[in-house]
Amino acid sequence: MSGPGGPVLRVGVLGCADIAGRRMLPSMARQPLVEVSAVASRSLDKARAFTDRFGGTPVAGYARLLEREDVDAVYVPLPPELHAQWTLRALEAGKHVLCEKPFALRQADADKAVALARERGLLLMESFMFLHHSQHAHVRRLLDDGLIGELQLFGSEFGIPLRPEGDGAARRASTLPEVAAYPLRAAQLFLGPGLRVAGAQVRPAGPHGPAPAGGALLTAPSGAAAQLAYGVEHAYRSGYDLWGSEGRLRLERAFSTPDEHVPVLHVERGGAVQEIRLAPDTHFTNIAGVFARAVLDGEDFTPHTEAVLAHARLVDEVEQAAATRPPAL
Repeated sequence: MSGPGGPVLRVGVLGCADIAGRRMLPSMARQPLVEVSAVASRSLDKARAFTDRFGGTPVAGYARLLEREDVDAVYVPLPPELHAQWTLRALEAGKHVLCEKPFALRQADADKAVALARERGLLLMESFMFLHHSQHAHVRRLLDDGLIGELQLFGSEFGIPLRPEGDGAARRASTLPEVAAYPLRAAQLFLGPGLRVAGAQVRPAGPHGPAPAGGALLTAPSGAAAQLAYGVEHAYRSGYDLWGSEGRLRLERAFSTPDEHVPVLHVERGGAVQEIRLAPDTHFTNIAGVFARAVLDGEDFTPHTEAVLAHARLVDEVEQAAATRPPAL
């Protein structure tokens, strides 16, 4: 795990998903702690198209990549229903794992994978890249400094527009695990642990998938609440709003934030409206560095696995609340 510039983590990529080619691998290429050593696909030509751009060895088949001695860790951008299966196989092969969100569709899968990671002394980390954008740490500092008083309500929404007809890209509309993951994880970030589900709703299956939209109401031990909405047949929205006893704060482009984007916080307080401009940041490059540094420096992996378990538990509770919601009269 050593390169010309010092220690590096050699990462193999399981699958050539859009998120890998468009965001994560270009970001890994800019992260000096990471070296992409291999890319696997069911199609060798597809794997080679990725390695021509990002380096590494093309591999036909995910299992063959896990056998390679030049792979210390794997990045898993596969569809969510394959996350647990290939994460378990990677851990069994002795590889650290950075897995796209949501890691697990069932809490039992998260429990099993975390237990194996801990038994083998390996890192399992969920790729919530937005948590590593400096804009959220800035918001946290403003809250802690009392800018809007005591937080009473966290509101967040993440909506993705339908793709134009005929663009050749099919929409995968498993809304709750994939799209809801962002506002659910943001609620945990700002309201802390111990969230409980007061109610949840999923729009019935339709032409855009089995669960094209939904929402959830959560409560925190502090008495604050979270109102969340998400879906894949909406005009684009990606933000959150914090409402306190003395003011409000709003952030747009909170989740799918381009590297060059200049974040703007909108603050309402005492009848005045203020805009606070922040510096751009590279959250995909940042999370690749956090993952690599944890392994290379021998950090405690517990916070990462605890976060996987907490998110899986909350997703399970939201799904159960939505499933038991009485039908509308």
